[in-house]
Amino acid sequence: MLLNKINKLNNKINYNTRVRGWLLLDSYTPTFLLTITYLLTIYLGTKYMKNRPAYSLKNVLLLYNLSVTLLSFYMLVELISAVWSAGYRLQCQGLYEAGDADIRVAKVLWWYYFSKLIEFLDTIFIVLRKKNIQISLLHVYHHASMFNIWWCVLNWIPCGQSFFGPMLNSFIHILMYSYYGLSTIPSMQKYLWWKRYLTQAQLVQFVLTITHTVSAWILPCGFPLGCLKFQTFYMVTLVILFVNFYLQTYRKKRLASDRMTKTGGDFKNINHSNGLSSSLNGSDLKQKAM
Repeated sequence: MLLNKINKLNNKINYNTRVRGWLLLDSYTPTFLLTITYLLTIYLGTKYMKNRPAYSLKNVLLLYNLSVTLLSFYMLVELISAVWSAGYRLQCQGLYEAGDADIRVAKVLWWYYFSKLIEFLDTIFIVLRKKNIQISLLHVYHHASMFNIWWCVLNWIPCGQSFFGPMLNSFIHILMYSYYGLSTIPSMQKYLWWKRYLTQAQLVQFVLTITHTVSAWILPCGFPLGCLKFQTFYMVTLVILFVNFYLQTYRKKRLASDRMTKTGGDFKNINHSNGLSSSLNGSDLKQKAM
């Protein structure tokens, strides 16, 4: 019954015709079903793995992180090139101002939408490695919502102002996934001192995206105001959840460090997968928001 309602809604909505026929975009049903499958996989997967040994997946994680890093690099370079050649404005760019050049931007944003499906594997790896403490509300909320939100973006606002967030996020993901890939190599872990700065960079990304979005309210260019308001609200929820996550994570680390100091222990020997850090896709020494 729910799928019938979704299909009826699909027929009533006036989508952006420039993306018709693109993979997964003509109907919301595949995106909805893939999201439900993702959530069920988390629930059933943790039950299935409960009494089974954890998988290592080091080689799989190394390949996966390298692949997502390269995809993020492609999206960043192609987005910069596309918006530059199209003469996009930084402050506010309408949906139909660049003509055919908007299609090139939309094609990159389709890859960005599709990358959110690929990133469902982040959580699957956590489940298979039995790092369930890393499956937080922030982690699941972000993964599930982003895939669905970007289906809507591609169908209504697939270019113009929409380019800014993915461009920033692609840059952050290059840093993050390359870090995560290196963290799967034991000999490299002692050099990975910059995890905390990744967390801070993610927060800066959120603030910049909110600022860019709100600026289009102040000096409008015809971009749908409702979409701008929704994006601002959504980004604020991420900021709230992520600041809470950041404070909880580093407060616990600080308390653990103080306890180890008082007892004469070595804080460096604390296991990084003991709940004091979170994870994006199951490899140790890492945390995730975007």
